[in-house]
Amino acid sequence: MASHFTSNCFLMAARVMLLLGLIVVNLDMTGAQSVGVCYGMLGNNLPPASEVIGLYKANNINRMRLYDPNQAALQALRGSNIEVMLGVPNSDLQSLATNPDNARSWVQRNVLNFWPSVKFKYIAVGNEVNPVGGSSWLAQYVLPAIQNVYQAIRAQGLHDRIKVSTAIDTTLIGVSYPPSQGSFRNDVRQYLDPIIGYLVYANAPIFANVYPYFSYKGNPRDISLPYALFTSPSVQVWDNGRGYQNLFDAMMDSLYAALDATRIGNVEVVLSESGWPSDGDFGATYDNARTYLSNLIRHVKGGTPRRSGRAIETYLFAIFDENQKNPELEKHFGVFYPNKQKKYDFNFGGKREWDITAEYNGTLSLNSDM
Repeated sequence: MASHFTSNCFLMAARVMLLLGLIVVNLDMTGAQSVGVCYGMLGNNLPPASEVIGLYKANNINRMRLYDPNQAALQALRGSNIEVMLGVPNSDLQSLATNPDNARSWVQRNVLNFWPSVKFKYIAVGNEVNPVGGSSWLAQYVLPAIQNVYQAIRAQGLHDRIKVSTAIDTTLIGVSYPPSQGSFRNDVRQYLDPIIGYLVYANAPIFANVYPYFSYKGNPRDISLPYALFTSPSVQVWDNGRGYQNLFDAMMDSLYAALDATRIGNVEVVLSESGWPSDGDFGATYDNARTYLSNLIRHVKGGTPRRSGRAIETYLFAIFDENQKNPELEKHFGVFYPNKQKKYDFNFGGKREWDITAEYNGTLSLNSDM
């Protein structure tokens, strides 16, 4: 009788331990994703692509933004399990927009030839094309290029696995304060609204490059450094019952509001670039960059006041300092030095399962500033 009771207790305990084990594994699977990092190549002292992929893996960086289909990088990504946002350079937009065969060839050469050993997640068709200004002549090609690339992906039955979009910057926003009144500039709506309509149709996110650094640099009188770095000790802006303790949330929520104000449909936002330079201009210091980036990594897991609790998929700019970029501050956005040494002492947000469990038990905060 006693041995039977002991045996039953043992079996029950084993089942409980197994259940708990499954819960821990599940938490790890859903919570351990790191932020991505953009892989720029405008330097003459950067390591070969194979070593760069090794650097991503060694530092638990599971997502990469690649600005063009560099063949060495794509070869090195085979079997790496790194999710890739692949860019169509602005210089290719006209060709892909005006000839669907060119888009099909581009997709075959740079995506299908590597799929599925390379885990493509997104294709970013163009970067920061603006219908007003220096790149305005390209604007007419962005949506047709997106559509032709999408059709090439769809023809292979991959349109639910590889989303096609474009990357915008915050200069397209005309009203950003207060965040709830965010709206796009009237002179970009004719360009942007059809793109948003396509994204709703294709169930694809819009990519956004968002840099509190440049807003702070452009207006340090009204924007405090702590507000820009996530270190403000209290709410700085109240807007319709929402409290803003950092500039990043205000910028993101003005973008969300601008998207909502179009009334075209719901579009998610992927933060395709954000960073802070460590040298080269006003406010560009090592300490400021480290503070911004480490806080950003923690903060994006919790969303913004307008989209609270919804993690923001985020790509840091960039993996290396790139010495062939201009102006000077553009050379200092790297999170690693070209010799592959870490510039900063933070990790990239991936967590061991015991960290996730501790977070689940409430002993760790998801947000650095809440």
